[in-house]
Amino acid sequence: MKGYFFAIIIMAGTLPLMAQELSSTQLLDKAIAYHDPNQLWDVFEGKLFITLQFPDGKERRSEVEINLPKEYFKLTTLEDDVVIEYILEKEDCTLKLNGNTSISDEDRNTYRLTCEQALKTKNYYTYLYGLPMKLKDPGSNLDPLVQTKNLNGKNYLVLKVTYDEDIGNDIWYFYFDPSTSAMEAYQFFHDEAKNDGEYILLNGIENVASIKMPKIRTWYYNSNNQLLGTDILTKAEPLQ
Repeated sequence: MKGYFFAIIIMAGTLPLMAQELSSTQLLDKAIAYHDPNQLWDVFEGKLFITLQFPDGKERRSEVEINLPKEYFKLTTLEDDVVIEYILEKEDCTLKLNGNTSISDEDRNTYRLTCEQALKTKNYYTYLYGLPMKLKDPGSNLDPLVQTKNLNGKNYLVLKVTYDEDIGNDIWYFYFDPSTSAMEAYQFFHDEAKNDGEYILLNGIENVASIKMPKIRTWYYNSNNQLLGTDILTKAEPLQ
């Protein structure tokens, strides 16, 4: 036990030095080498099966199909016996409710069945499950300084990232294990001075097409640490 605490003290003392010796680009490259060692994200083809658990006990199950070379995206969600499908193939957009493309205006509003929402959903899934590789995308601006921060009782090497105005105005922080360079959390603010936004803790790894993706993501508000939900990634759990 003494040895364990001694190791923590040593790590806490050397972490600032590690941050000074690493550029933000170097840290990102090390993180990408951990998560995507074969550089396969840009040609990713696969399915993600995700269960979102809400604090009130409800669940939403999703099947996400992504084919980046063909610019194809499909999301199928099942919640309260309602099946929603967003399908994007290059410029084509298809929306379905319980298998039907004929959807009333009322249902479109109720279930947010629009092509604009489909595109937002595509960007959401390809961004979060494409991290940290997506931080190489044009319009992502890495702060040159590698920071050190403590989150949930652990010390991390941290990258601060902002985005070009046409992409987004949020400020993001990405937390990496100092030993492995694995991404273990991220956090965003709309206005950092107000401590708004959320932080997300990542636990476990699911190997999907040789890419190490977070298995469990747990979402909290920055302001009060209130739990928002937990999503769990599995290799194969098709919707029934």
